[in-house]
Amino acid sequence: MSPLVCVSVARSLRTHRELLLNWFRAKGAISAGIVEGFNNKAKSAMRKSYGFREFETIELALYHQLGNLPEPEATHRFC
Repeated sequence: MSPLVCVSVARSLRTHRELLLNWFRAKGAISAGIVEGFNNKAKSAMRKSYGFREFETIELALYHQLGNLPEPEATHRFC
């Protein structure tokens, strides 16, 4: 490993020291599975909303995907 990479890793560990130590203090009782699930849902909603031009549209898609918000009334009926 190059010295630059080692310095970068050391700096990152020093920056996040308290957060890393919190996991060890909890003795593994806390699981990050829920957060990973939300991240996966958010990524899939972002992929589905590819091509939308406005941020508000993507934001609305994320709210519906992650928050189970009701869909707005359609202006016409589908068969």
